Amino acid sequence: MDIWQIVILALLQGLTEFLPISSSAHLILVPELTGWQDQGVAFDVAVHVGALIAVISYFRHELQHGMQEWWRATRTGQQSDESRLMWGVVVGTLPVGVVGLAFTLTGLDDQLRAPLVIASSTLLFGLLLWWGDKIGKQNRDEYSLSWQDITLIGMGQALALIPGTSRSGITITVALLLGLHRQAAARFSFLLSIPVIILAGLSAVKGLLSEENVVIIWSDLFLGMSLSAISAYLCIHFFIKMLNKMSLLPFVVYRMLLGVFLLWYCL
Repeated sequence: MDIWQIVILALLQGLTEFLPISSSAHLILVPELTGWQDQGVAFDVAVHVGALIAVISYFRHELQHGMQEWWRATRTGQQSDESRLMWGVVVGTLPVGVVGLAFTLTGLDDQLRAPLVIASSTLLFGLLLWWGDKIGKQNRDEYSLSWQDITLIGMGQALALIPGTSRSGITITVALLLGLHRQAAARFSFLLSIPVIILAGLSAVKGLLSEENVVIIWSDLFLGMSLSAISAYLCIHFFIKMLNKMSLLPFVVYRMLLGVFLLWYCL
């Protein structure tokens, strides 16, 4: 990998991991459109670790307080809003874990990594994002989520295993349809990303260990991880602030343009 490929893919991963425009779609499509050699599993792991560092760093105070409340609740049996939210992250992750395992065992994940699939899901779930943003009541925060709400968001997250869907996009969409305001929907989506990124990273590491004669250039991985972490942190910060002032329409428009381009490219 040359330096520009590392920089562009790392920044792209950091930005698109948390924006509702699908990181997997961009990481699949950019090498295909540019003719770059596949970046390899090790680099994918590195940039995902960078995104994980970013989201944990940004929500470090909420996570620390939430884990303290969760530990207190396990000892006293008295749940608080923060401890329920931590349990909600766990429950919301279960569907994607089950579906992800099924995809891996059947080989369906590889079959779905096709430009036409990405184009279709980019358009379909982009329109769904617009609809959720338009009709959602936006009068609830993430602490008001019921177990049924969390399960529905988790089931939506499982759909993000289809490239082009966008994990953040579909979870924010479902949360908006359930009445959460934009910032609350984004915050819960980002908290949900933590176990998902960890699971994806472990799966990638397992695949990496099964490969033979893998050459790892640690300086490339460190640079990719660092750039991904910086861009992801800034993305989270400014995206949440932006949602206080404007709708999600710019991301819907971007998805429509990207989807149309991909359809043209496929056909």
